[in-house]
Amino acid sequence: MVTYVLLLVQKPHQRSSFHLQAETMETNMETELLESRLRVEDLQKLQKLFLEAVRMGRAEFVEKAWSMVGRGSQEEFGHLFDNVDVSREGWLDWPRLASFLLLELSEKEEHARAAAVPRWRPPRMLPVPHRKPIQQITHLPSSGSYLSLSKDAILGIWSDKLDLVKSLRLSNDSVRPKDLWATAMVVLPNVHKIAVAFSSKEVCFYDLLSKQEFNCQYKVQGLNHTPVCLDYWSNPEDPDQAVLSIGDVGRVSALCFRSAQISLFERPSSAVEQDTAVVIRWAELVRGRHWCCSILTHKAHGQDWVRKVRFLPSLEAFLFCTTSGRTNLVMAWREKDTSFLRVTQFHTNGRAICDLDFHPGLNIIATAGLNTHVCLWNPCVTSKPVGILSGHVTSVVAVQFIMGKKQLLSFSKDKVLRLWDVASQLCVQCLASIFPKTQECQTRLFFHEESSRLLLSFNRQLVLLEARKETGRRLTSHEGPVTCVLYNALFRQVISSDTSSTVTCWLMDTGQKVKQFVRCHGDAAVTTMALDETKTRLFTAGADGVVKVWDFNGYCHHKLNAGRDRPVEISQVLVLKRTVLMVGWERIITVFRLCDFSQFFVQPSEWKGGVQHREDILCAAFRAPQMLLTGSYDGEMVVWNNSTEYSLRKLLPNGQHDLKGISGCEQTLKPYAIYFNLCVPLLYTVFLFNGGAGGADLVSCGGSGMVRFWNTVNNSLLAEFVAHQDAGCIIMTVDGSGRYLVTADLDGSVKVWDIEEYCVTPLEGVINQDPKLLSTLHPHINRVTHLETCVHGEQLFLLSASVDCSLVLSYLPGPTVGVFGQV
Repeated sequence: MVTYVLLLVQKPHQRSSFHLQAETMETNMETELLESRLRVEDLQKLQKLFLEAVRMGRAEFVEKAWSMVGRGSQEEFGHLFDNVDVSREGWLDWPRLASFLLLELSEKEEHARAAAVPRWRPPRMLPVPHRKPIQQITHLPSSGSYLSLSKDAILGIWSDKLDLVKSLRLSNDSVRPKDLWATAMVVLPNVHKIAVAFSSKEVCFYDLLSKQEFNCQYKVQGLNHTPVCLDYWSNPEDPDQAVLSIGDVGRVSALCFRSAQISLFERPSSAVEQDTAVVIRWAELVRGRHWCCSILTHKAHGQDWVRKVRFLPSLEAFLFCTTSGRTNLVMAWREKDTSFLRVTQFHTNGRAICDLDFHPGLNIIATAGLNTHVCLWNPCVTSKPVGILSGHVTSVVAVQFIMGKKQLLSFSKDKVLRLWDVASQLCVQCLASIFPKTQECQTRLFFHEESSRLLLSFNRQLVLLEARKETGRRLTSHEGPVTCVLYNALFRQVISSDTSSTVTCWLMDTGQKVKQFVRCHGDAAVTTMALDETKTRLFTAGADGVVKVWDFNGYCHHKLNAGRDRPVEISQVLVLKRTVLMVGWERIITVFRLCDFSQFFVQPSEWKGGVQHREDILCAAFRAPQMLLTGSYDGEMVVWNNSTEYSLRKLLPNGQHDLKGISGCEQTLKPYAIYFNLCVPLLYTVFLFNGGAGGADLVSCGGSGMVRFWNTVNNSLLAEFVAHQDAGCIIMTVDGSGRYLVTADLDGSVKVWDIEEYCVTPLEGVINQDPKLLSTLHPHINRVTHLETCVHGEQLFLLSASVDCSLVLSYLPGPTVGVFGQV
């Protein structure tokens, strides 16, 4: 069976800078450094050592530290000395060593923090019952369900798996339903109620435990202005103490409950029916008619709408913000024996604030500004922010802390989600181009930390982003097995696909995701991909038998009916100057002619050469001007004239007709790509095509871990060797310079071979000697599905994709750099 074929054209002996750089790099990076293995007692021993001798030279330090600590080798202690003594002064003292080790620990902490970045599943649009913009999203701790409230007072009730259970209109007989707007909602978990604010200048309290679901129990009416936002806090040590904060037009008020679990408000008499809502007039609360609660008020915003209000229990203060006026961010606390709040204003320089959040553990306030900045404030320092997080290019509309991880989510008007590490004030994740494309919209953000679910509303649409559960397992790049990887030199990005029909674009420089296209082929896996010559069109082949042509804005330009309306497994797409060729599921080449690409749906044309293979074609390769070569499951290779589409000759190793019995091949039939690399001397080009040079111009691999080198002009096999013992089927690629051959097997092992001098001239018989093995890498723990080499920033890299759901970047010839998706 032939699964990979590569054509080679030899170049003169020239070595580029990235070859020399790659040769000097170490291939084994798996050994943990000594400073990372030192325990607390080891550090105490080193400190004691320096108490005896304030300064030590290299030899003295190595001998004494090695004997006292009792772990590591003298060579490792010598490396530790050299790493600390960077100025080469020849001596070391305790402050220098301690500073170096603290820096190492902080870097380890940085890596641990990076590993805590959530890895989101593809966004999911939830079916909503709402017809108006969503005003609030929240979670009910008692039942684990979620609630969404829209402007027309429609309440959506969702299960803990975010399936819509039911929807209902909240009852309120104060005004006609068509004139009623709901403005805010908050959960009162200690009393099993929700509070909803309405445009009718009232706040209604709905009981979650009543027989009549969401029965209105209390109505606070007659507020001075329309309540715009709500916040609720209850004392965890004394649940009877609670505070409901209300922000309206120019005013912030607080209802301070004294016996919340007994009754929020006093019932007028026993004659009132139990299911009837008790109406409480705001004026009565102001005059102190209800002993259950008291009122605190503050007015500092004129006629500006209060966008967000929060009660800060650690400071016993209220925090609120507006989007206009000079007093954009205000903190207030209660004066003794008064019902008024004393205020302090933060100096925001008139910058409007859309949202805020508070982290009690860090004692940090985060604000979302219309000036594209997220500001961090110390509540005790009002003169200026302690940090400014820059990165958004449009107004920031929402912020929320992830309390446990000490991270901050921010969302901007252009639908870009950023995740910040608060300690370092750096953006550790950015998601863009994955949210619905809508015009001006109202956005609400809610992150439920226990389930790692992020809910975002865009007017009436509701989108779920769910983080994959953190287990101790290996870091992955995709939700499912990765099937193909490409490098786009035009955009300097890496493109990968997986079996869940997702295509992801990654920044080569950072390894971070920049774009993701989900459900490219519905529920069908993306089996392979290809780029056109301009690098502006991406061809994706699905297991549904369709090949789609995309631009990098996610727009599909054409659908190619490769399977002729039936699902087939396309193993390779070859994009040429005038045609697009596809193979993988039958004995004939499927061809689409670019002159037929005037319609969205494109049907295949007839391949003039007909059927020449006896088994399904698994791979193909092309070399200008007209040479095309295809390899089939039985190991047979056919050379074609691509212009006439007729076969010229066949290549078949003696006695190797049937490889079906090879162990492992039945499970790994799917090949992924074939490469033609014009990569040996221009000096030999003419002789090579005429058969004069006689050197290898073709490499093939397949079953039993065998790699073969051919001369297609003389129709001869020049060399063969076993690259991976007992490995079954393998895959391979060759770099653009023709120096490195890279092979990979079913166990995730990758080998890099030096073939620059291999089979350059013909010899008698078939060579069975292996080329020089440069390195063996282990970037994956399961079958490697695709390999790709690329030059980025004058450095040669290897991209490898695997069934273990990871996409890994390595130097050539080694070592491994990292996994795409890590920080």
